[in-house]
Amino acid sequence: MTPRPDPDREPELPLPPPQVPEGAALVPVRMVNEFVYCPRLAWLMWVDGAWADSADTEEGRQVHKRVDAGGGHLPESPPTEDDTEDIQARSVALTSERLGITGVLDLVEGDGGRVSPVDTKRGKRPHVATGAYDPERIQVCLQGLLLEDHGYRCDEGFLYYRASRERVRVPFDDALRHAALHAVHGLRLAAAQARPPPPLIDSPKCPRCALVGICLPDEIGHALGAAPAPRPLAAARPEALPLVVQAGHGKVGKTGEQLQVSIDDAPPVKARLTEISQLVLFGNVSVTAPALHELMRREIPVSWYSYGGWFLGHTVGLGHRTVAAREAQYRCAFDTGWSLRFARGLVAAKIRNARTLLRRNRREAHPPEAVAEPLLALKRLAEEAGRAPDTATLLGIEGAAAAAYFGAFPVMLKADGPAGFDFRHRNRRPPADPVNALLSFAYALLVRTWHVALSGVGLDPYRGFYHTVRHGRPALALDLMEPDRPLIADSAVLTVINNGEVAPGDFVRAAGGCAMAPTARKALIAAFERRLEQDLTHPVFGYQISYRRLIEVQARLLCRHLQGEIDTFPWVTPR
Repeated sequence: MTPRPDPDREPELPLPPPQVPEGAALVPVRMVNEFVYCPRLAWLMWVDGAWADSADTEEGRQVHKRVDAGGGHLPESPPTEDDTEDIQARSVALTSERLGITGVLDLVEGDGGRVSPVDTKRGKRPHVATGAYDPERIQVCLQGLLLEDHGYRCDEGFLYYRASRERVRVPFDDALRHAALHAVHGLRLAAAQARPPPPLIDSPKCPRCALVGICLPDEIGHALGAAPAPRPLAAARPEALPLVVQAGHGKVGKTGEQLQVSIDDAPPVKARLTEISQLVLFGNVSVTAPALHELMRREIPVSWYSYGGWFLGHTVGLGHRTVAAREAQYRCAFDTGWSLRFARGLVAAKIRNARTLLRRNRREAHPPEAVAEPLLALKRLAEEAGRAPDTATLLGIEGAAAAAYFGAFPVMLKADGPAGFDFRHRNRRPPADPVNALLSFAYALLVRTWHVALSGVGLDPYRGFYHTVRHGRPALALDLMEPDRPLIADSAVLTVINNGEVAPGDFVRAAGGCAMAPTARKALIAAFERRLEQDLTHPVFGYQISYRRLIEVQARLLCRHLQGEIDTFPWVTPR
């Protein structure tokens, strides 16, 4: 009996795939697997060049060590059907200009002109009707199409699941072949778009995805109003932390999988490379070529400071390899209306966070009336910043807010502390007193943190929207650090003063200026890093996240905002 067509299902007309444009990039077969699994994941990996290791990716890398070792070759020309010679070749690279695909086949085996690709998977065989999930079936089918394009007969393939040690046969019927070529075409169309496909909504695939912290599916979906409050999956605590070296004659070298820091005749200190997120160097510290090469290979940035704390620059590897985010950044930077709207948000967020810090940290020795007027002024100025008609007005509002905030700054200092920490007003270049010296150094640390984060997501730290462009000035890093000044930098300064971690004797005064001695610098760096490790409740997404992780998430959300994926940038203003 001939089955009746389903009236509710729209019929599909099987068409051959479109011709591959001349000069178009060949589609990796592995990326087609990712596209069928999640189109956004494939776009981020293939187009945006994003990658992040996880336990699953490392396990998969170990599983493929043997199959990627090579050891066999296909015959230069396909054998005839009468030829019974066995064929077994590992790690075979094949390309088809006609199909527009390329791939490396884990194993090819067969005899005569009939062969089968065998693709190795790290997990267990899934118990589904088709024997395997569609992404894996399509991947091995495309491998079969590559073999056919090179003259072999191939009507089936196999998936070998390492964990359960089972093989699953995958017949290459017409439906699977059509689905495979359709997926190739779909990936090529998606890759031609300027922004990634929309994220999956509340999908069980996301929590274990290695790129979840880059994709931010729940955060993007929540910002678009298409998803509930995000799960705390993008807020995982990173294992790696900065390594700071401020010895005057230090030397950083490499030994095995570790960095070795040598200071004069003292015993060397070692740190595992897997536990280092940045290398921060103060003063005349040298780095050996092998250590620098390994750091660049692992994309671990090296930040260079003068002995006095001036940020000189940083050394990175190849960095982010896509230009899409920077193109969007430049378009928005030259749009004065867009830049003004963004600047309003960052100034308003900065003022609100300054008000929050002042309200929370008033010392008991000062009555509530001491901060009542500054708090009212900051509230009013934050509202005015949100509707400033131009940048000049916004600069005036920011200046008035800074005067109100720093005018009340002494109420957050311990009243019975050392007299050397008296604070009257904010000054710099050079700072005239210890408090201003601490503030200036903390802001330099914050600029470096944002500089590295913005470079890591593919943005240009030197082209901002509020701070004017100047030679050697990281304007975008200065823009994004503004709302974080009170929450991170000022908070760290208050901590080292009020807890007695620094003393007036830890500063050097000369020629009307004040500079930190190494003991004060070390104490502030430690307090700054502790502050970055502290958690807060994200006021927009509702989950717990450290300030260190928050900066990365904000940098990635800025990319999505610049590329038009989300309309409103979620400024962080805790209450």
